[in-house]
Amino acid sequence: MRVALLTTFVASRKEPFAEMLQRIYQAFSGAGLGEPVIRFNFGDGPLAGSVSSVDRVLKRHPELARFVTSAVPPPLISGARRITNDPLSPAAGEAVPFPTLHAIAAGVPRSFPFHDIAIHFHSPEFGELFPTSAQSPEMMCGILVGDSWWVNGRNRSLSACTLVEADPASKKLPSPPAAVAAVLAALGKAKRAVQAPLWSASGEAAAPGHVHDPVPGVRTPMGAMLASAKPDAARAVQAITTNYRTRLPEIVERAALPHLLPAPGEEAYRDVAPGVTAGPKKPALERVFKPLGYTCRGNSGSFTLRRRTAANLTVELSLDVGTWGRSVLAMFRVWGLGFKGLLAIPVSANAAAAQYPIGDANRWQKIVENLGAMVRELDRSLVPEIEAAVGPSPEWYQPEG
Repeated sequence: MRVALLTTFVASRKEPFAEMLQRIYQAFSGAGLGEPVIRFNFGDGPLAGSVSSVDRVLKRHPELARFVTSAVPPPLISGARRITNDPLSPAAGEAVPFPTLHAIAAGVPRSFPFHDIAIHFHSPEFGELFPTSAQSPEMMCGILVGDSWWVNGRNRSLSACTLVEADPASKKLPSPPAAVAAVLAALGKAKRAVQAPLWSASGEAAAPGHVHDPVPGVRTPMGAMLASAKPDAARAVQAITTNYRTRLPEIVERAALPHLLPAPGEEAYRDVAPGVTAGPKKPALERVFKPLGYTCRGNSGSFTLRRRTAANLTVELSLDVGTWGRSVLAMFRVWGLGFKGLLAIPVSANAAAAQYPIGDANRWQKIVENLGAMVRELDRSLVPEIEAAVGPSPEWYQPEG
């Protein structure tokens, strides 16, 4: 079984963009991989009348005119001009010497304030360029560097994708080839790692009864939609979670939530005084969920509570507590090899499974206790039902590390 290992690295804007590209380029030669294949995209902004970085680059490098296009992959809106060698370029797949790309990067953002830049480095040791039918950028094997404009300044990203051959019966995943590991080590500190098992056409054909069925998709924690590595398991879990969604009022009643919160709408907001917040949110989450076996990790505007079952499934409560203002949205997930069971859950028996205003510390404590009751019920009912339907996952499988 092939598994794509997706790793996101810390990418500081303090490091000049050209220096970052130079560091990565040299890492390939330093690891003995030779000259990498480089795909590049330098894109203008979508608004007419703004400064054209494409035009500025062409004045210095007129030989790049054959790489200019306004075509973009759907569903993005075409119109902005780009200098690129991607499949939509008139010069698709053609190489540009790295010193030229490095010189352009050295002018970003002062001389060349491109709206969006993506540089991809690839060598066969990372795996074939696109290992699956999913054409999302993060699934391109190799190293992907991004630099783009946003209202708070330039955004920088750095990620890697490499393939390994995994044995479902093994306890651990194999390590990437030594040369690939050397390149990854040169990228700096990793902040997120995702395992993405890949679908095999031969494996699907061996499953009786579903040879001609469409292979269901599974979205990775990074957002890429992939064909399920175990289509039968994905179909079974989809049927189970669909059933639970239709029976959600019954599940909520069985969970016996300890607090009835104000009804959604004006009543829920009436008690939320301007400027009043819940304060630190993590302590209440840890008090309720740690006894249930969950760890708690906070990110910007979110919390992830996670535990592992004896069958190597990953059970997760994801809380958005700040993306859309001072409200909470709760999603319950069960991950296993080739599937993800997803269920939005309410914070009160009289509320829908949607955003709900957090309010003060007292209301937050009640919300957390209600969610604890819901999770306790789902751990008792939904999780064992999924385990019985699909069996265990490999010991090495973790959707996100």
